[in-house]
Amino acid sequence: MTQDARDQERKQTPQSASPEGQKAEDNDEGSQHSVSNEDLATVFLRETEVVEEAVEDGKKVRRKGIYLLPNLFTTSALFSGFFAVVAGINGEFTSAAVAIFIAMVLDGLDGRVARMTNTQSAFGAEYDSLADMISFGMAPALVAFTWILQDIGKTGWVVAFLYVACAALRLARFNVQIGSVDKKWFIGLPSPSAAALVAASVWTFHSFDADALGFKLLMLFVVAAAGVLMVSNIRYYSFKDLDFKKPVPFVVLLAVVLGFVMISVEPSVMLLLLFGAYVCSGPVLAVMRKATPKS
Repeated sequence: MTQDARDQERKQTPQSASPEGQKAEDNDEGSQHSVSNEDLATVFLRETEVVEEAVEDGKKVRRKGIYLLPNLFTTSALFSGFFAVVAGINGEFTSAAVAIFIAMVLDGLDGRVARMTNTQSAFGAEYDSLADMISFGMAPALVAFTWILQDIGKTGWVVAFLYVACAALRLARFNVQIGSVDKKWFIGLPSPSAAALVAASVWTFHSFDADALGFKLLMLFVVAAAGVLMVSNIRYYSFKDLDFKKPVPFVVLLAVVLGFVMISVEPSVMLLLLFGAYVCSGPVLAVMRKATPKS
């Protein structure tokens, strides 16, 4: 056989694969087969799982998943805040104000439920803060703006933005101050109370068909004052030291019943008076502390 014939035969004969190449090819085929057989839902759940560090029995552990019960309340509060935004855009200001108050109630429940069931988590705290930004930051400002502040022009949307920015700063400061301040007091007006003041004002004055310039200026002052008080250093009583497990005199329950009756007679006006008094309590107590001579 000539040299040319041997070269031609070598080209036509396929070369056998090396053991290493064959093994790599088998591994690739096996991995592709396992991925194809794995459920897409399982892959999605695995790749989107929340993992956070927690302290259990004095040791740091990596915990997967979230607690459903407290986050259901947070999600409900977020839904109420978003509903308030949509209702305000559609001109349904009474429904928007009521939705903000519902969000306020749900926001107060999620933390208590988490503590009662021992289901606190860093994820829940961050989720609650973001939901508060929508329910008590964006929603009240937008509702007030779409109702009456937009009639004032540039000043109206600037004041509305001031409220939103102050709410964001208030929530950020609250998050970093957890555990370093006295739980008996809030530093600055709590964002739910500020939102309740704005919502009650919209609810009350809208019921009276208040379109005069005086009401516009009043709402401008209310929204701006609520925003500034949120980022102030004025202390507000937090009611966190109240122990609802201890027995109380019968007259306390009677006062609670009378309070519900008074609120049900004229909800918007009574809620405005209630939260207006709480908002004013901070500056009044601050002035009284400064006026009282130190012993």
